[in-house]
Amino acid sequence: MTDAYVVGIDMIRFGRFPDRSVPNLGAEAALMALDDCGLRIQDMQAFYCGNLGQANRMVGQRILKEIGQTGIPVVNVSNACATGATAFREAWISVRADLYDLVLAVGVEQMGKGLLGGPGGSRGIPKEGLLGSGTMPAVFAEAGMEHSRKHGTTFEQFAKISVKNHHHSTMNPKAMYQVETPLDTVMNSEMISYPNTKLMCSVNVDGSAAAVLASERKVRELGLMDRAVRIRASVMTSDPWQERDLVMPDVNTCTRNAASDAYEMAGVGPRDLDLVELHDCFATAEMLHYENLGLCSDGEAGRLIDEGEVELGGRVPVNVSGGLLSKGHPLGATGIANIHEVSTHLREEAGVRQVEGARIGLTHVIGLGSCCGVHILEKAA
Repeated sequence: MTDAYVVGIDMIRFGRFPDRSVPNLGAEAALMALDDCGLRIQDMQAFYCGNLGQANRMVGQRILKEIGQTGIPVVNVSNACATGATAFREAWISVRADLYDLVLAVGVEQMGKGLLGGPGGSRGIPKEGLLGSGTMPAVFAEAGMEHSRKHGTTFEQFAKISVKNHHHSTMNPKAMYQVETPLDTVMNSEMISYPNTKLMCSVNVDGSAAAVLASERKVRELGLMDRAVRIRASVMTSDPWQERDLVMPDVNTCTRNAASDAYEMAGVGPRDLDLVELHDCFATAEMLHYENLGLCSDGEAGRLIDEGEVELGGRVPVNVSGGLLSKGHPLGATGIANIHEVSTHLREEAGVRQVEGARIGLTHVIGLGSCCGVHILEKAA
């Protein structure tokens, strides 16, 4: 069994591109990742593509029609917000299993404006405040309020997460928004589902990200170890068995299980992490995941944001990319985009937002449905 490495990785600047197709967006990121390591599509032995909105339309094959059909196996995956991470993990498995030496993983999504997880199809969702709701704003609002009940977390502490991530995004040229949002602006923006205001909700955007993964022998053969990123852990979980159906989705357990398994696989602990890109679909979600990922003890998350421990320059910077709150959240691309951010820091190529001395980073995504993907990455050279 061989170690697997990221040797090429890139993403387009997230935004809105109504005049472009999903395959075209995915093709751009794929070519960027290939260029990043000086390889061609003809060098790839397999292709793993993640997309949610057009999951039944063989997006991977349509991307190859744009960049070159070579007859390689193509696997299309869909796994809610963890779609990109799932495609990346399938690529990792294929290299670790010695099936292939060079594989490509792409995550891509084209989204409209509006409510994440809003009503659709034949099953309507009740309006907020009537019979409860299964929409994502309501789910994560409820989870945030439960954290407040247990630990006294305040509206202002949740809002500070948005201030932090929007500040980080001003240093990221690939982020959708690059605008400072002061605390009073965040707290006084439109209330979506208390305690999350509009500026505490992730941004629906179009985007794509891609990665080239290689076996250790191929990395050495190609002389790519200097910029390679070792994948020390790749873990995916779903919710464990319950004795009864939960009224609201459990947004904590599968992350805690995935993090525990990832730390064990990598042989590291939370204190070894130099940076984290986690799934801040809402400000309340980021707060919960500080504890779920073991960055602090239960009840300590509010202190982390108050004392600046999760800011750039703090003990463990979180979402230096700007996170989903400001960089944007194109569902199928998010997982690989998070890996791109951490890889950029491990390569010391993050410019003004560089986390100094970064050697180990963690990425995290959840897809309520439910699944969680956690990857631990390490600077190879």
